[in-house]
Amino acid sequence: MTSKQRAYLKSLAMNLNPVVSIGKEGLTPENTASCEEALTARELIKVSVQKNCFDDIRGIAEALAGRTRSETVQVIGRKIVLYREGKDDKKKIVLP
Repeated sequence: MTSKQRAYLKSLAMNLNPVVSIGKEGLTPENTASCEEALTARELIKVSVQKNCFDDIRGIAEALAGRTRSETVQVIGRKIVLYREGKDDKKKIVLP
């Protein structure tokens, strides 16, 4: 992913609300499944990490991206933005 594409996705993600919330249990299979479903439906999602989760946020982002076969666009504060390109017939976001 180029820096121009990443900047474009960041601008789209600014207006998004978090779809998945990761709590004190950390990254669970249920969270991963929720992210998988959301990425299939939306391509670009925002994930919130709660304050009672003491795991490393960048580590969570890398693990989540690996498990869902997506790319980490941004980790800022306690928010993670993930992107996975949709199938050809269901593609919603066209990268520059």
